[in-house]
Amino acid sequence: MAVSNNNEKSRESRRTTTQQPIGFANSGFISDNGINVSTSSLHHQTAASTTVQVSPMAMEDAQGTDRQTWGNPVEFLMSCIAMSVGLGNIWRFPYIAYKNGGGAFLIPYLVVLLVIGKPLYFLEMALGQFSSYGSVKVWEMVPILKGVGYGQALATWFVVTFYCVLIAISLFYFFSSFQTILPWTVCDVSWASFSTCYNSSADSNLTDFNVTGLKSSSAIYFRDEVMKTIDSIDDGLGSPDWKLSLCLLLAWIIICAILMKGVESSGKVAYFTALFPYVVLLTLLIRGVTLEGASEGILYFVKPDWPKLLDVNTWYAAVGQCFFSLSVGFGPIVMFSSYNSFRQNIYRDAMIISFMDTATSFFGGITIFAILGNLAHESGKNVSEVVSVSTGLAFVSYPDAIAKFQYVPQLFSVLFFVMLLTLGIGSAVSLTGCVITIICDDFPHWKRWIVVTVVGVIGFFSGLVYVTPGGLIIMDIVGTLGGDFIIYLMVVVQTVGICWIYGLDRFIHDIEFMLKIKLGAYWKLTWAYIIPAVLIFIFCYSMATYTPLRDGDYVYPAAATGFGWCLAALALLQLPLWAAYVVYKQEEGFTILERITNSMKPTKHWGPRNPAHRLEWTKELNPKYEKSYASRIWVPILPRFFPHLFNKD
Repeated sequence: MAVSNNNEKSRESRRTTTQQPIGFANSGFISDNGINVSTSSLHHQTAASTTVQVSPMAMEDAQGTDRQTWGNPVEFLMSCIAMSVGLGNIWRFPYIAYKNGGGAFLIPYLVVLLVIGKPLYFLEMALGQFSSYGSVKVWEMVPILKGVGYGQALATWFVVTFYCVLIAISLFYFFSSFQTILPWTVCDVSWASFSTCYNSSADSNLTDFNVTGLKSSSAIYFRDEVMKTIDSIDDGLGSPDWKLSLCLLLAWIIICAILMKGVESSGKVAYFTALFPYVVLLTLLIRGVTLEGASEGILYFVKPDWPKLLDVNTWYAAVGQCFFSLSVGFGPIVMFSSYNSFRQNIYRDAMIISFMDTATSFFGGITIFAILGNLAHESGKNVSEVVSVSTGLAFVSYPDAIAKFQYVPQLFSVLFFVMLLTLGIGSAVSLTGCVITIICDDFPHWKRWIVVTVVGVIGFFSGLVYVTPGGLIIMDIVGTLGGDFIIYLMVVVQTVGICWIYGLDRFIHDIEFMLKIKLGAYWKLTWAYIIPAVLIFIFCYSMATYTPLRDGDYVYPAAATGFGWCLAALALLQLPLWAAYVVYKQEEGFTILERITNSMKPTKHWGPRNPAHRLEWTKELNPKYEKSYASRIWVPILPRFFPHLFNKD
């Protein structure tokens, strides 16, 4: 079984605690998972056992709710890979790289990954595993920032609503792949004009045919047959396409079915969703690099455009892609790691996952740009002009490559879109699961299957706006303002709250206590200084130079972008609203200042969930963490020159 609930752990505890009891309560022993176990079968050994006293507070936290755990560490690793290695790598990374100059985007992306992405991934893993809380309850460490969790949850939900539409589009192509002739490989008079279209199929001889100014059948198929895209939404979005609506419904049914039993079912599915895509992607990569003109596209991908590196918007896009790809700042990382055992080696896991994510992005990027190089070679255009820069880039380039397979392209098409489905479902399950975990944590008496069903129904109806002719424009707006913009600010507040309110030294102590390792200056510098400073600078510059969102020469209507800003405002308002609520509910302190100060201190529920771990952690806490603010802050240079200001002795 992928996961065990606490009742099942109790039965296992009866067999294991006889050798090594960890604590005791009034009615028996406490197992390593904090479960109260009957002592009737252990009575003859209790005299020889070493026990430790556990406080009532620890017992309350340990027994308050039943919390699932991963069946084994591999399932956690596979689930994180399936979450992080998703459509963000295969679909969004090539699109963002193409939009920001190809090779000019790679250097900022790698730098951002090194100093922001990887440290944040490890930080969020540590948060969840240390506390065994989801992305909202984890703010028991700094209660006044509880709104960060809810703001992240809203951003996650906004992204999920259009992420599932990408799965629906993949389903549409998957079903279309069973036709005798792949529909996007030839120009069909029902959706294309021969005066503007040329066939993408392998048997099309374009040597003696001037295709300058024409578009490939795969590009027109996606735009005019699948999405039925319109150039302007000034007169409205149009009606949802019934075929895509049915595909969207199927996508949500699949996601809800996986989530019904929590990590019990999603853990096993992750083995397939994490590993299968690499088989298909490798096949497409081999085919892509062997196409005529592929080298031109790959060169465009890896050759930097140096002036672009000075454009702050390129760095802004790199940070947004890093967050989207790794799922940093959205909450699923905290949620997944909260189901770990307390001593799980997440330091190793974070290194593996961040490497896999980066490698997959480059894997997908080379494949896409090899195909774009072939399209440029055939159409006589530059690589930068060969297709429209839109969210549908992957649904044009990949099918175009499949169309050029000499033998059984239908088979490769089916395999490819199964791969897209597994990538999309793996990420969508984690993102949706984060929202569901927050709801179930806040309302533990609600039945999970009801919560999952309601979330699925709301998600389906919310997603219908994206399957309208103007849906791609709304998707771009929501992705930019409802996703990237919100997560930017939430990550800044998150790192400042952890490092400068809870205290970096205190947080480092928590991680080192949990993992039994020492963390170097790299983690401390990135968490406390580099991440907040870089994100604040890029964000402020981007806002100062902000221009209205557009697609080419078409500027999105004010009403549409206004809708996006409303989504952003709704998420950001969670910060002051929940801060005010926490201060109002604060029981300690008489003045407003005292209430605010006490709302910045960890609650009694913060700490390891396991009673024995909590007791050991409490004994090792530096008492100066509570008395001296300076003792919680790690400062790399200043103590050498101003020791009287930063005295930790």
